[in-house]
Amino acid sequence: MLADFFQTVADWYMGHINYGTVVLLMAVESSFIPFPSEIIIPPAAWKAAQGDMNVFLVVLAGSAGALIGALFNYYFALILGRPVIYRLANTRLANLILITPDNVAKAEAYFLKFGNSSTFIGRLVPAVRQLISIPAGLARMKVPAFILYTVLGSTLWNIILAVLGYSLYSQKELLHKYYTEISWILLVLGVLFVVYITFRIVRAANNRSK
Repeated sequence: MLADFFQTVADWYMGHINYGTVVLLMAVESSFIPFPSEIIIPPAAWKAAQGDMNVFLVVLAGSAGALIGALFNYYFALILGRPVIYRLANTRLANLILITPDNVAKAEAYFLKFGNSSTFIGRLVPAVRQLISIPAGLARMKVPAFILYTVLGSTLWNIILAVLGYSLYSQKELLHKYYTEISWILLVLGVLFVVYITFRIVRAANNRSK
């Protein structure tokens, strides 16, 4: 059912790619619904390579949408509080969109481990991106800092996706044929990049504590 929904939305998006739909779907991707940004930004960047859009505005629209979705999650968690959030995560509807108490707990542990910087790092982690704003809201992270880290992290990720989508336009036939495989490669590269950033932050923190 969820896969059919994603396919329907993806098909609609492919026929209606513009800055507004990029903002809309990136807001959805950044909120509770785990809609992959890997099928939002690259096609828009592809259109930019054709001259139909501006790649810088594509990145800007993607970051604006990501911030909207992140702020929704932030205030949702801030207003409802931890007990209600965990009860909601245990409902059948939440489970259908891949949200479970365990996933929320992992995001919260991630936030507690890395502090405010987790809202930057978390924007680059596919499994954490949609939920990292919730523990930030529960911890009442200062809004200006939350916005700054969210925009920085989401913009960096969007630039990576946009560059790949834009540069691969010259290989459009190959990209169309191997789109699924390339999407997985993008995902793996993103995870590896996050691991590297996390390693640098942890090492710097350990050096400061010595």
